[in-house]
Amino acid sequence: MTTTERPDAQAEPLRSRIVAELARTRARTDALTGAVDDDDLVRQHSTLMSPLVWDLAHVGNQEELWLVRDVGGREPVRRDIDDLYDAFKQPRKDRPALPLLPPAEARAYVATVRDKVHDLLDGIRFTDRPLVADGFVFGMIVQHEQQHDETMLATHQLRSGPPVLDAPPPPEPRARVAAEVLVPAGPFTMGTSTDPWALDNERPAHTVDLPAYVIDAAPVTNGAYRQFLADGGYDDPRWWSAAGWRHRTEAGLTAPMHWRRDGDGWAYQRFGRWAPVRDDEPVVHVCWHEAQAYARWAGKRLPTEAEWEKAARWDPATGRSRRWPWGDDEPTAEHANLGQRHLWPAPVGAYPAGASPLGVHQLIGDVWEWTASPFHGHPGFAVFPYREYSEVFFGGDYRVLRGGSFGTDRAACRGTFRNWDHPIRRQIFSGFRCARDAHPEEAHG
Repeated sequence: MTTTERPDAQAEPLRSRIVAELARTRARTDALTGAVDDDDLVRQHSTLMSPLVWDLAHVGNQEELWLVRDVGGREPVRRDIDDLYDAFKQPRKDRPALPLLPPAEARAYVATVRDKVHDLLDGIRFTDRPLVADGFVFGMIVQHEQQHDETMLATHQLRSGPPVLDAPPPPEPRARVAAEVLVPAGPFTMGTSTDPWALDNERPAHTVDLPAYVIDAAPVTNGAYRQFLADGGYDDPRWWSAAGWRHRTEAGLTAPMHWRRDGDGWAYQRFGRWAPVRDDEPVVHVCWHEAQAYARWAGKRLPTEAEWEKAARWDPATGRSRRWPWGDDEPTAEHANLGQRHLWPAPVGAYPAGASPLGVHQLIGDVWEWTASPFHGHPGFAVFPYREYSEVFFGGDYRVLRGGSFGTDRAACRGTFRNWDHPIRRQIFSGFRCARDAHPEEAHG
């Protein structure tokens, strides 16, 4: 390497960050796949999910495609398995029947790919092209693996057998939280054009002008949702859309997923353990149809995606949009329940340091929050670097979820991050909060 080709010394902090993020993420993957035996790794625990061993090799294959072959220009490690681990060519329900790499071979494969990534990282100049600028493609791979780690965590929730995951309980409430918060009318900046690792569907930044509205200061709790159950909410078609009522009937929905009757109350199963439902925790494992029906029963509605993001990012003192509700600093254990640090949502009021300037709590972590909005690109959306991450999902019946869950890593979550799923899905760590139009006296009061 000549002097002119030598990577800029200013790139060293970025290179170190990438190495650390790759290692931190792989440690989580190893923990999730190492917690069970080989039989569990190759078994399909639900037709909604892949065998864990598929997810393991898939993250390695994506890393090989983008970092080893594209960025590094290296020879393929295993071109012969590309089709096996192509999520668009292989539906989840069919993956157990594929000639997948067995666990030991999958682990060896992802380790070989990672070794090659470490080797090529030393020669990367982060200014050569947009894909590598600011380390974007490495951040994309970190986020991709973390997203699959959360998917594997959801698979663990669906598996039968004795518990294999453990974590301390989340913190107890530290603050009283108001019922609702008024968000004043006016414009705010939605999305981002500057966050270096933001994905294409978060871009570009654009101005959205919203009328005044009121949003719940915390996610809907188990206690509030139990009132909906007790009032016969699942048996009253008034609260459900036509599609929602049809799905409720066909799927036999009677309560959130993983709940069962327990004497006069309810219990829920969390990663193989049963416990009484705790009323002050956010409700989790509800689909969009259930969230919408509850909101109607409560005389409210689901917030739009823009309403959710303004509540999470807008700073009334400066008029700017923050990266996180609390500011631009990365989340800590004081701010939010993220990263599988705990294995269920924290009770309302557990993270006062993470509240937005308006006093909206727990927007980040705990539960993914369903919004009313369908999934589409922001105005000015441009595919980068591939259509299959976002654009192929635009349209259809997908609904946007925001904010991340207790199983979402900080690398794959921020105030602009967008998730999406079909409105019938509830194996994900999904909850919601409600909103409503502001009354005239509130809006001008």
